[in-house]
Amino acid sequence: METLVSLRNVSRRYPMDHTFVRALDDVSLDVRRGEFLAVAGPSGSGKSTLLNLIGCIDQPSGGSISIEGVEATRLKPSELAALRRRKIGFVFQTFNLIPVFTAFENVEYPLLLDRQPPAERRRRVMEVLESVGLGYRANHRPDLLSGGERQRVAVARAVVHRPALVLADEATANLDTHNATQLIDLMRRLNRDLKVTFLFSTHDQRLLDRADRVLWLCDGRLTEEEPGREVPHETVSAARL
Repeated sequence: METLVSLRNVSRRYPMDHTFVRALDDVSLDVRRGEFLAVAGPSGSGKSTLLNLIGCIDQPSGGSISIEGVEATRLKPSELAALRRRKIGFVFQTFNLIPVFTAFENVEYPLLLDRQPPAERRRRVMEVLESVGLGYRANHRPDLLSGGERQRVAVARAVVHRPALVLADEATANLDTHNATQLIDLMRRLNRDLKVTFLFSTHDQRLLDRADRVLWLCDGRLTEEEPGREVPHETVSAARL
């Protein structure tokens, strides 16, 4: 399979109390196009840091990150913003919807940033809202939607601009079992039908069981890759399942 994202010897250090904390330590990995890939590990192991670096939200202290053959670590801020806007979608644990926007307007927002014409925006927004089962909720604001519906709007927003990669950080953590299961099924279907690569951090064993591969992080280091491994009890107990 074609490599979509490549990390080589990536580290990220943060200053703390006159010293540095190493959130990621010499991580190398390849994300293949079309994968449904999980990152697991205890709280503080570096999962969110890894996703932020791949999403070009943060910059590494060392090493290189390439996305579709473009070395992101060499890009200017404006070029990084364009790369994020065109190639990457994001799904957050807390939804991050704009509260005064309707579901339609929240999903439309990435297309506005990309200056898509109005007719094309409407077609694509309604198409993706229908695909996540929320076409009939297009004119509702987030406060009128359930938690599961808000997260489905967030997924629709993440894929509306047809990114190569969607990064999901603990996407099921604030959902009950029913809505979490529906969201996992939805992301897997979009991965299969739209050929979108998903990389997600999670404590949720149900998501890990559906992944093509599981990356295990501990103290900022990539320790092993083992699909189907059960999360240790102490990790599961910290998750909101």
